[in-house]
Amino acid sequence: MQVITKILADSIAEELNIEPGSKLLRVNGEEIGDIFDYEFLIADDYVELEIERPDGEVDLYPIEKDEDEEMGLVFENSLMDQYRRCSNNCIFCFIDQMPPGMRETLYFKDDDSRLSFLQGNYITLTNMKDRDIDRIIRYHMSPINISVHTTNPELRQRMLHNRFAGEVLKYLDRLYEAEIRMNGQIVLCKGVNDGEELERTIRDLGRYAPVMESVSIVPVGLTRYREGLYPLEPLEREDAVRVIDLVERFQKEFYGTCGLHVIHASDELYLLAGRELPEAERYDGYLQLENGVGMLRLLREEFREALAARTFGGAGAGQELRTDPRRKSHTDRTADSQPAGKDNARRLSIATGMLAHETIRDLLLQGQTSFRAAGREHEWPGVQIFPIRNDFFGERITVSGLICGCDLIRQLKGKDLGEELLLPINMMRAGEQYFLDDITVSMLEQELQIKVTIVPSDGESLLRAILGEKLITGGRQIYEQADRGHRGKA
Repeated sequence: MQVITKILADSIAEELNIEPGSKLLRVNGEEIGDIFDYEFLIADDYVELEIERPDGEVDLYPIEKDEDEEMGLVFENSLMDQYRRCSNNCIFCFIDQMPPGMRETLYFKDDDSRLSFLQGNYITLTNMKDRDIDRIIRYHMSPINISVHTTNPELRQRMLHNRFAGEVLKYLDRLYEAEIRMNGQIVLCKGVNDGEELERTIRDLGRYAPVMESVSIVPVGLTRYREGLYPLEPLEREDAVRVIDLVERFQKEFYGTCGLHVIHASDELYLLAGRELPEAERYDGYLQLENGVGMLRLLREEFREALAARTFGGAGAGQELRTDPRRKSHTDRTADSQPAGKDNARRLSIATGMLAHETIRDLLLQGQTSFRAAGREHEWPGVQIFPIRNDFFGERITVSGLICGCDLIRQLKGKDLGEELLLPINMMRAGEQYFLDDITVSMLEQELQIKVTIVPSDGESLLRAILGEKLITGGRQIYEQADRGHRGKA
């Protein structure tokens, strides 16, 4: 039975006077195992709900409704079941590389196909049985995001430390035959699943295209807390170059056969290789944003469009400034400053990860140039950008989504930050107002003595925040990471 905690306004449940605290016993005579049973069974135009009221009385509600019309019931557990814990011991798992003493929930490893469908989590298939695949096919739970890593069964078994890890690759065939859309992920470990193994994996997964819509390759994230773990090495520039050359060769092949590029290297690999990011069209609609694939390209495109709209097509509004990708940021450079004009007293700062720093700096320069060309330079504020070094997890972690509040405080305290500090939303825990180390936004404001604004991940929101305009809620929110367990969300 499922406990009902809330009734939505103007819903069917409200019309029926169903009370919070009631329990859903059955739908159409069937017991509910989880959210997918519930959603599947209430999708018809005639539904019978068996409800136990808070006083213990049981009522049967026959309901005629539009197909797919929601009931308006909110349950105690949104999944309506327990989360499935990961049974693997992957050599690259980010959770195993976290320091002790953090919030208990941060150490939970999920490997749940239902979360793959609901939240975009990546699963290894090792927790699944034939009946689970049957259920995915019956409910057409699509897309399913799968952490593949390698299609070599023996190697996959070693990488995941699970004797079933190679055997369950057969489920890819069943999902493909049922046309369940899939997205794949490869966490690239130097000397393990790169080189010839990577080529094999790409070719094998390409056979599932276009049902396998995309496959991302992301470099393994290595923190400074790896004592006693598998001895992995960071990827170097020449490694990234080889990966990108391989990816771009296969992209041409796959696009010619199925109309999708399928295989994608993460933004981090392009920056590490010193290569220009692919053009927007090559991302096939940005299917792998949560894995840091195309995030920086999309940000540039959105920012440029928003900028052009505000400068009325002024000179330079539609031009993208290109940075020499070979130029490296220096970790000891604190900020790139753009002083405000004498007629403009507004000053602000942006803090971001080392990975996105150069892109944000170029967007600021592009905005300043476009406003100047439109004769509106007085409207562009003075902006400083601070690339934040990740001391908490280690300098090899360069994404903004893993920056903790303590590093922001240590590296920004005492700096002249202006009137406002802008931070990307992917620094925050999903839907929350605190960082991974439990420092809250209000605590950060108190420590730095400045207003902090959390900015959604899209380019329009970034420009609005820079110009001091009201942010529109509900924008794109990407929770950047360097492989937190099996989930892919720079």
